This record gives sequence, structure tokens and C-alpha cells, in this order.
Amino acid sequence: MGVQGLTGFVEERGVFFTELRVRDTKLVIDGSSLYHHLCFAPDADFRRGGDYGAFAAAVRDFFGALRACGVAPFVLLDGGRGAEDRKLPTLRSRAADQLRAAHGLSRGAGGCLVPLLVREAFLQALARLGVPFVQCFAEADREIAGLANRWGCPVLSLDSDFFVFDLAGGYCPLSHFQWQGVRAAGPQGCYVPARCFSADRFCRHFGPLSPALLPLFAVMNGNDFVGLEALEAFFSKVRLPRGCAAGRGGRHLRLQGLLHWLAQFAEPAEAVDSVLKHLKKHQREEIRELLCTSMEDYAPSDVNLEDFFQNGCYECEAARKADVPQWVMDALAKGKLAPLVINALILRSTFLRVQVENMQRPSAHSTALPIRQVIYGLLLRVSHATEDASPSKQTNELPVVCEFDRCQKTLKKTFVQAASLPSDFCDDRFPLDKLMEVPMSSRQMLLLETLGVKMSFLEPIPGHLQLAAAVTCYWIRCSEPKVKLNQLKALLLVIVSGELQRITDDPDSTVLPAEDDSVAYNEFLKWKEKKLQNNDFDLDAAHSFCQWQCCLQMGLYLNQLLGTPLSEPDISSRLYTGTLVHRLYQELKSAPSVESLFILSQKMAQLYLVLLNTVES
Repeated sequence: MGVQGLTGFVEERGVFFTELRVRDTKLVIDGSSLYHHLCFAPDADFRRGGDYGAFAAAVRDFFGALRACGVAPFVLLDGGRGAEDRKLPTLRSRAADQLRAAHGLSRGAGGCLVPLLVREAFLQALARLGVPFVQCFAEADREIAGLANRWGCPVLSLDSDFFVFDLAGGYCPLSHFQWQGVRAAGPQGCYVPARCFSADRFCRHFGPLSPALLPLFAVMNGNDFVGLEALEAFFSKVRLPRGCAAGRGGRHLRLQGLLHWLAQFAEPAEAVDSVLKHLKKHQREEIRELLCTSMEDYAPSDVNLEDFFQNGCYECEAARKADVPQWVMDALAKGKLAPLVINALILRSTFLRVQVENMQRPSAHSTALPIRQVIYGLLLRVSHATEDASPSKQTNELPVVCEFDRCQKTLKKTFVQAASLPSDFCDDRFPLDKLMEVPMSSRQMLLLETLGVKMSFLEPIPGHLQLAAAVTCYWIRCSEPKVKLNQLKALLLVIVSGELQRITDDPDSTVLPAEDDSVAYNEFLKWKEKKLQNNDFDLDAAHSFCQWQCCLQMGLYLNQLLGTPLSEPDISSRLYTGTLVHRLYQELKSAPSVESLFILSQKMAQLYLVLLNTVES
């Protein structure tokens, strides 16, 4: 969520904040805001697909700073779009913005774009650090407010909706949370310098204005759920105090005028009645219902997340009404299922996030389409028996999911049929709510058959890399245009470098690395420090690596939905580093000896050969 123009309006004035020393407290964190904030580091590379290890290190540093100050963090993330799908127009608009940003980056312009697997890397980093988190059924804002009020602690976010919620412990914008500048204060210990928004100061400044009217102010101004079009008639007729001029500053003048206008009312119902008088009679009841429903979005949720953090059970009335199986809801809450899964299940609709790819080619996500079709088949239950039906009947019977994806430089929706599944998964004894009762051997076989590999091929590979290797086999087989050998070698060298770094440089490791591993790692670091001979950006190579990330993402999601028949690869420990894979690809073309980068470590040289032989076979 977000109130249009409100962050700039509040920041411009500055008088609505109080200084805060954050220490020895619980802190409820908006996870979606935090991972966006951390991945938009000033030195981040947004063209080459994400440096997930560096991102995970920033996550570790952030929570290390909180721990040093005695702060107990609780992270809440958005889940799906919700059964009513009220944000669909906003999400389509954002997807179009991201597409424009990706196109600009592909042509060498500046800009920011969240790498495809950042969310997965963030959840894995939280789990490794032992930071309590929950992925909510839908938008997390109301549950963030509810939990923070239950504990009387601050909320940390970058979402302007938290200027509107009634928060007992206040709202700290991440932009004013100086976690990289922790200060000591004698015997009281360390603290994070921060600024906290004061709703009291804000309301006193405009009126005084009743805090109960802030939700109506947010809705009338326009947020992620309500556009301004419905109320333009009101704004064109009513005379707002201090004007609402167009042009520069016009948006802020309208905000200011609306706040002063609302200050004349004691409570929201009275103000709504006054708004409706300026509208045509046939519109009034519909607009009243829209305003009242939208104001409820600012009422803190009564979902008991304190209970979830104590016993791990997520109870949500909206999920029950949507008939979501309890195991699916529990897995979603624990971050073991992705929002895409819940959206496909409830809405039969998904958004596929764009990357910096070749816009003249089909979307990188098209490579992973067969994997997504199996996911949809599992969620929406399709039997092989339908294959015997006539083509026209079959089209009617196979469930369809609406995918929003890129078609060249525009956002397009496509209707995709779910795959029909082996008989094990169509047995009436195993509906979705009993999917985990299907034998694990059958679930593993479905995963491997979807990716086109046999378990015997994967056995020489360490367990935590088997899924990544299987996905790489799928990528080699299904990508168009075909993957070049140097692209494959660059990718495998990056996976090996991540393994080497994990065993030699992991602060949490309890095992000392072998001497030759340490020597190889030091040589690798020296090589990285060398000046690049060629730092050109190869868009076709970028497109190919984007395809691999799409395949890995959907391979992860299918593996999760099947109850992880293969171990989950750790994206947050440098499984993929975009800047490194591009550099290795460029250097392999001119200096093939780079392939021997890890020759000094017997274990790493062997791992590279095993991966290469497995994928090539």
C-alpha cells in the first residue's frame, strides 16, 4: 500500500518527527520495504541479474546492528494479492513501470530493478540468522500494525500508509533509521539513531484534526486500492482551504487543503456525508461503500501473530473463507511456499517479474513455462483421463491461469493451461489438502521428470546443489536461443566459487577449510581484484542468464510445493552472482585458462568437473 504523495509531503516539512534512540525493544519490520531498501545499495549493479551474496551480507549486517542494540526484530512480509484482488490495477501499473526500467537498463540507462530472486535470498538469510518472520496471507500492513500495537513497539517501514495507521509505538521510516551508524551511550549500551513520525504533531498542525479522520484523508487522496477518479467531482466543486493549485507543488497543496478541510469534522461519517453532497445522487451509495470499505484497510488486524511466533500456527479468517488448505497456509506463513502459489490457487492469476533481458526476444519466463504448468496442475488438480477427451472438451476441462508477462516492451496477459499429471497425483485420496500424503518417491519423480533428469545423474553432486544442477540441465535443453558453452561454464564456475567461499569465508561455519581450499580462495580473490580487460555488457548473454534464473525460481517453487524432495539450494550464499558470471563469460571468450581458476583446490576442481559432466551428459 501507499498514499500518493504523502511521504514527500511529510518529509518536506520535517516538523512531524521526533528523535528516537532505538534499543532494548521489540521492533516490527515491514519485510518487503526492508529487502527493497537493502538491495538498492548505492553501488549495486542492476543490469546483470543480482549479486545475492552481497545482498545477504547486507541483511546480516543490518540484523547484527539490531542485535548489538538489544533490539528484537520480527519481520512481516506481504503474501498473495488477497481473494478480492483489489490492487490489480496498481500492480499492473507497477509491472509496466518495472518493464520500462528494465528496458532502460538494457540500453545502458540508469535506474533500479529488484533482482528476480531477492525475496528468496532474503527469506533464506532470515532463516539462517534465526530472525523470526511470517509471510502473511495477503498484504501485511494491517497485521504489522496489529502486532506492533499489541506490543507497543515501533514499526519500521518505507510505506507511507504507516503515517495513517494509529500506532501506539510510532512509525520509524527506514530512510531515517541509521543502522549503519550505531552509537554507544555509556552504561546504557548502544542504540540506533532514528526519527519517529508523530501523528499527534501532524494532526495538531492541521486543525487540530481528529486522528480518526486520517484513514479518510488517505482514501480520498488515493492509495493502492482507490484511485482519485471517483472523487474528481468532489475536488472540482469543493473549495479547499489554502487552495489546491495545479502545476509545481499542486499535489502537496491539495493534500494540505484536504487536511484543513477535514479538520472541521469531528468524525469520519460526518465528513463522508459532506463529500457525498458534492456528487451526483446515483453515485452516492456506491462511493459511500467504497470510502467506508477502504477506510477499514487502516484498522489494525486481529490476526494473532504473537501466537504464530510462539507455536507456528497461522490462523486467518480470509484464508479460511478462500478454502486454502491449512498445510498450504502454514507453509506460506513460514516462507516455504511463494506468493505466486497462493495467487495461482485463489485467483488463477500471476505476475511474472521482468528482468534486464533482450526485449526483442520472448520473455525469459517462457523457458520455464512447462514447470509453471505442472505447478498449476498440482494446485488445480488435472487428471491424465482428460487427455482421452476430444480437443474441444479438453480445452474446457483443463484449468487455465492468467499470467501477466512481458511481450517485447509491453505488459501482456496470457492464458496458460495447467499440465495434466500422473495418476498418483489425480487419485481422489490425494486432493490438494493431502498432497503431502503422496509418497515422497512419487513427488521426487514428478519433480525430476518435469526437469528432464534422472536421480542417478544427480547422485555424484552434493545434495544441496542437486536442484540447481537439475535446473541447469533443464535450461540447457529448453532455452531458445541455445545456451553457449562458455555461458554454461561461467555459470558453473560461479556456483563453484560460491561453494569455495561458503567453506572458507562463512562466519557461521564450524568446519575449518582444507589448506588447498584456502589457497585457492586467496588466488580467486586476487583474480577478482584484477582490472577487467573487457567490461562490455552482452545483452544476449544477459538474456540467457535471465532464463536460468527463471528456471531456478520455478524449480524452487515446484520443489517447495512437493515438500522439498530435493534439498533447497542456498541462493543467499552466492549460488549466483550476476557481475561475476558476466565477467567470467567475457574472460572465457578471450582467456580459456580462466576455466582452471579453482585448480589449486582438489575438491573444487573435482566439483566443477562433476557439474560440467552431469549437465553435458
